[in-house]
Amino acid sequence: MQGQDGERDRRGARNGGGPQAGAPACGSSAEAPAGAPDAEPRRGRPRSAAAERAILDAVIALLEAGEPLAGLSIERIARTAGVGKATIYRRWSGKEELFVDVVRDMEPTDPPLSGTAGLADLRVMLESLRTRGLAQRSSVLLVNIFAQMKSHPKLWEEYHGTVIAPRRVAMLEAVRRAVAAGELRDDLDVELIDDLFVGPMLVRTVHRPDAPLPDDLADRIITALLQGLAPAARV
Repeated sequence: MQGQDGERDRRGARNGGGPQAGAPACGSSAEAPAGAPDAEPRRGRPRSAAAERAILDAVIALLEAGEPLAGLSIERIARTAGVGKATIYRRWSGKEELFVDVVRDMEPTDPPLSGTAGLADLRVMLESLRTRGLAQRSSVLLVNIFAQMKSHPKLWEEYHGTVIAPRRVAMLEAVRRAVAAGELRDDLDVELIDDLFVGPMLVRTVHRPDAPLPDDLADRIITALLQGLAPAARV
């Protein structure tokens, strides 16, 4: 199962359900008897949250045991998780999608956004970036996984497309809301504004792994940008 079908299956597993209501069950050829138009279609077997958890845990266990990402096979993961290969392919189209979900599972969950606020949502996302940086610093396994991911272009592309890119889109949308609300200047390119907010946090979390990440860092970045870097006018 590939592409969008794999994505739908994976989301269905997370929501604890199988096919959408009213959709025919996969692999079922049974039809409602004649004269019974209101008969409810038979549903497929519900996805198992426990099986998905076992698969993610199996990958993590193998990586903790020193197995490299490139050396992991679907067969080995299935055997470690105690499931069949088909169970994995019903949720993920391949190793890349699976590994990205493993990283997601190990990172702090993305916080909910209001979708209406500007600066307030920007602050939430900056704080989320800070907490992910702290999580990576405290996990040798995460550091190792990211180092390996960057040496595998297909895997890194999958992570960038399904994790990083949506976060950037959400950030840009928050910048636009802040501009529309009069919280930020409207004469600058929104992508430049976004880079000005995200840049300092990325420097601290990615490029300077020894730099402090204090609790108030997001607020300090926002305040510095709003106030500007020019010295106060002398009276």
